Amino acid sequence: MAQTVGTKRKARPSGGSEAGSPAKKARSQTARKSTGGRAPRRSSNAQQQQDDPPKKNRRFRPGTVALREIRKYQKSTDLLLRKLPFSRLVREIAQDMTTTTNGDIYELRWQSSALLALQEATEAFLVHLFEDANLCALHAKRVTIMQRDIQLARRIRGPWGGVS
Repeated sequence: MAQTVGTKRKARPSGGSEAGSPAKKARSQTARKSTGGRAPRRSSNAQQQQDDPPKKNRRFRPGTVALREIRKYQKSTDLLLRKLPFSRLVREIAQDMTTTTNGDIYELRWQSSALLALQEATEAFLVHLFEDANLCALHAKRVTIMQRDIQLARRIRGPWGGVS
């Protein structure tokens, strides 16, 4: 049957084998037993897990990860202390320092930019303190910073450099 472009095909005559017939519906709703055929394929990932031994975790030599972290944190400029705990600490210290004449608690309000400025200054101070403490440890021919290195760095700095 030749068909020209743009014409519709003729509909087939209905003869009981249509999808909407009752016999077809009844048959499609009944459960049928499998008659064979191929078994479901197992994934290649499951076969690899059975064939290969479990992969060992990578173990770097001592100091490799530390050096990688040092490079990572020296490249980054983001804040290292979490903001919410730092904010709670600042608010607690400020609340301890503010007292009214009759002993009432006076709550201060903080701008977020003020808290961020304090956090930036705090982190810069700590980084500078650790740099000085590292120099003190290197001067003592050590590579590990100890408490006495930080104390010496603060003492050398004077009253404005870390000693209260």
